[in-house]
Amino acid sequence: MFGNKKIRLRFAPSPTGFLHIGNLRTALFGYLLAKKLKGEFILRIEDTDQKRETEGAVKSLLDIMSWTGVEFDEGADIGGKYGPYIQSKRLKTYKKLSDKLIKEGKAYPCFCSEDDLKNMRAEQEAKKLPPRYNRTCRDLDKTEVDKKTKEGKSFVIRQKMPLDGEIKVYDELRGEIKFRASDLDDHVLIKSNGVPTYQFANIVDDHLMKISHVTRGEEWIPSFPKNVLLYQAFKWKTPKFIHLPLILNKEGGKLSKRQGDVFVEDYRTKGYLPEAIVNFCSLLGWHDKGDNEIHDLEALEDIFDLKGMGSSSAIFDLEKLDYFNGYYIRQKSIEELTELCLPYLEKANHKLEDEDRMSRYISLAQERMKKLEDVVEMTNFLFTLPNYEVELLKWKELSLEQVKGNLEKTKTKLEEINEWEVENLEKTIIGWIKEEGGKNGDYLWPLRVSLSGLKNSPSPFEIAWALGKEDSLERIDKALEVL
Repeated sequence: MFGNKKIRLRFAPSPTGFLHIGNLRTALFGYLLAKKLKGEFILRIEDTDQKRETEGAVKSLLDIMSWTGVEFDEGADIGGKYGPYIQSKRLKTYKKLSDKLIKEGKAYPCFCSEDDLKNMRAEQEAKKLPPRYNRTCRDLDKTEVDKKTKEGKSFVIRQKMPLDGEIKVYDELRGEIKFRASDLDDHVLIKSNGVPTYQFANIVDDHLMKISHVTRGEEWIPSFPKNVLLYQAFKWKTPKFIHLPLILNKEGGKLSKRQGDVFVEDYRTKGYLPEAIVNFCSLLGWHDKGDNEIHDLEALEDIFDLKGMGSSSAIFDLEKLDYFNGYYIRQKSIEELTELCLPYLEKANHKLEDEDRMSRYISLAQERMKKLEDVVEMTNFLFTLPNYEVELLKWKELSLEQVKGNLEKTKTKLEEINEWEVENLEKTIIGWIKEEGGKNGDYLWPLRVSLSGLKNSPSPFEIAWALGKEDSLERIDKALEVL
């Protein structure tokens, strides 16, 4: 499909803050395509928008990408033969190439001030015209350009767009897309401070770094013809473009910070596992041939392909992410899960010197957890003695006296048990209730509430096992005092 050309894809984020879930999806798809096509994956930092740059953003990015397991073959942190991989260190290259375009009549210096542009937009708005540069400086002769330059007038460099005709571009997911040249703006390539715009630096770097495939969001399609025309202006080969579908919330709107978390770091903090995040993101615009949706990164590297990608908008369904996360939590050994949960428990001041007991507490929550931070709420009752509500200890029509009698007998039976394991506790107590001719609920409900103090909790046998024999009997005694 892609010929014999060396496959090279890149992830080119701006260091403006935390990593957006959509940007991780873009990086993941680029990485997976590179793996599938036996190519290389490159990290390039696009820091030309210095006003929005956030201190520590690059370090945070490298950390979160390492956490997800997405690795780079070249990049800002590991080097490579096409560096530097940080745009602010490539300014001489951009100047040289923009000068070349001016010399060839494919770009021009624009001396219009901010006020000129503001007045221009106001006039266009009044006439209900689309806002775009009116090309005032497009045909200035060399003498006038030299004069303004000598006077020290500030200028930007704009690309000369064709004035008529049709621009045809090709997207790997959507096929051919047509644009009218008359709708295109002579957009800025180099700002007045000599720093390139994203639209210029991006194309230059992709060419010089020999990028064969560009994965980026659908929102960049309006810029697509400008990009292709820039490749043509330099007489460079255009890489294959793959515009990934938008990610929408369940209501059909764009993801937004106001409506919930959109940053990968937020999900990590809450206790979402990298396996779940990667699995979930892989399905935002791609599907496997079969019905199975559970794929870890290693499996995705093998089965991911362009044919499974679509152009329809992807829906960000938090419930589905929770499902994946719960699944991967349940796949963890109790040793792994304990290590992952400890920071959340310590933050809640839930500490135990007995490591085995802590693991038992955590294992009690494992089947029900959707994210790691859930372990705190799900184990709170194990760390503090309950404050019993008498009515909660009652089961159906039983009187308090009957409840107390059943609980006392249950405690006596528990005191006889030496093998304090879930299976043995359940087998022994259920068998004993049957021998007594009693009903399970009449004995197990008061037992469970006496151990947990809660209306909803794990089974009494699981709680007793987690607490241990001594503490279990202590809690039953306290409940009996209340009764």
